[in-house]
Amino acid sequence: MSRPGVVVTGLTLAALAAVGLLAFQANGAATRTTEAGPSTSSSGSPSPSASASPSAPALPASSGSGRRVVYSIGSHAVWLVDPKRTPPTQGAFTVTPGSVEPAPGSYTVYSRTPSGTGTDGRQIEHVVRFAQQNNVVFGFSAALDGATPAPSPSPAPSADPKAKTGGIRSGRTDGQLLWDFAPNGTKVVVVP
Repeated sequence: MSRPGVVVTGLTLAALAAVGLLAFQANGAATRTTEAGPSTSSSGSPSPSASASPSAPALPASSGSGRRVVYSIGSHAVWLVDPKRTPPTQGAFTVTPGSVEPAPGSYTVYSRTPSGTGTDGRQIEHVVRFAQQNNVVFGFSAALDGATPAPSPSPAPSADPKAKTGGIRSGRTDGQLLWDFAPNGTKVVVVP
């Protein structure tokens, strides 16, 4: 026959294990919700919980100062930096460049378009343009079909095969994050 103290101890341990399991599951659900997409505050800017993608390298030290979008030609990565927020890097992700790259330097977002057709013939969204060089427009965008061009994109069959493309393509979630972060007038720093 069992003693009452042993039964109470057993029930207490079982209850603690159940509470621990529920807490673990709740934590996992919160993580999945955060990873499902960027959350935005009522001001429309990325929340402090927006974080760097595991594939994005660290922010280059020579990326300037102030609130800015940083694009690295060498690592094909983008960082959204706001030193007044915690953490300062509000997002970081890898991208796929067009057939030509912008020259390193500091630029300003001058035009935004919610949707359109890219120079590769794909339907795109969240187009954020920041530079024009040698008749090539440079900007960030995301393809509606979720596809990103190869590092040296092959133009769509109807496109000119000799066309120079300056679109820097991200995934749709990252494109939305950049769109929310970079209204007209936002500084864009291109580093080697």
